[in-house]
Amino acid sequence: MKKNLIIVVFCALTIGLYAQTEVKQFIPGVTSEGITYYLPKTAIRIAITAERTTVYPGEFKDYAQRYLKLANVTQAEETVWQIREVKLTPYGIPDSSKVFTIPLRKKTVAPLVGLTSDGIITSINVENQDEPLKEENPAPVVKKSSLNPRDYLTEEILQAGSKMKMAELIASEVYDIRESRNLLSKGQADYMPKDGAQLQLMMQRLDTQEKALLQLFKGTEEKETRIYTLDYIPQKEVSQEIAFRFSKELGLVDKNNLAGAPVYVDVTDKKTVPAEVVDPKQKKLNEESVRYCIPSQVTLKLYDRNQTFAEITTPLAQFGRIEYLSSELFNKRQTTHVTFYPTTGAIKRVTDANIME
Repeated sequence: MKKNLIIVVFCALTIGLYAQTEVKQFIPGVTSEGITYYLPKTAIRIAITAERTTVYPGEFKDYAQRYLKLANVTQAEETVWQIREVKLTPYGIPDSSKVFTIPLRKKTVAPLVGLTSDGIITSINVENQDEPLKEENPAPVVKKSSLNPRDYLTEEILQAGSKMKMAELIASEVYDIRESRNLLSKGQADYMPKDGAQLQLMMQRLDTQEKALLQLFKGTEEKETRIYTLDYIPQKEVSQEIAFRFSKELGLVDKNNLAGAPVYVDVTDKKTVPAEVVDPKQKKLNEESVRYCIPSQVTLKLYDRNQTFAEITTPLAQFGRIEYLSSELFNKRQTTHVTFYPTTGAIKRVTDANIME
């Protein structure tokens, strides 16, 4: 995501005169000037690695069965898309329903606050580096056959008077290659290589030549690998919600495009956060405390009718609840260092700076 913005504000009426840090619910147009921060909502980045395979028919496809006994040879151009991998990556986005302000007032110490560039709190009294989420999709990778079959055609083949005759001569050349390879493997060739390295090189050359000539009958194949990214924000438990659709002919399509088969998402809350116990006497003090989140563990599964593509169990902020850090942690007697997970708003670490010293 982004670098933290570090905001340092010390506001004191006189040296040695301090009060506890105070936090207020942010109300636009009402809340006094101060450091405003968000608690996060956890979103899920869905990265779909899809592969397109396009088969182009060979120039002599009509003679594949007749001369080489090749069955099921492609007669027309065919394109097929497949999902190769799906990755689910959680990250934090600002939750507009959970925004608070540390007011700048007389006799109040506002702590050193670390924020992401979109305002999510990451630390108090310590610089904290937020792990960035790479958003750029890599360019598609296209792989084509590097062989040009015509580089392996003899003069006799090129001067053949008809397409049928060319196919017959090419097939004869393929059989000759196979016979030569067989003789080499048995050690019966007229000109045997001097050592194993030479033998391997000769076999590789024969394999390459045969592969190139067979392309004229079987056709060629082109593969493209593309990564698509979608953002999904779980709001509640769901079952068989359509995340996107995928077509074997078109690849990834919009979830409203019926040309693709649906890929579903299930969201299951493990309910790992215990029920909140409300103490009326503590309520007033909590209103002036730094808020953080206790997320709940949630399982997300992405699948279609045939297979499961990805499944993770991860903490999600919006399925948990808000808790409070006592203002007593940030006064003249005690300076506490706190870091938070920007993905969930949970506490990562709490350290007493006085003890550290």
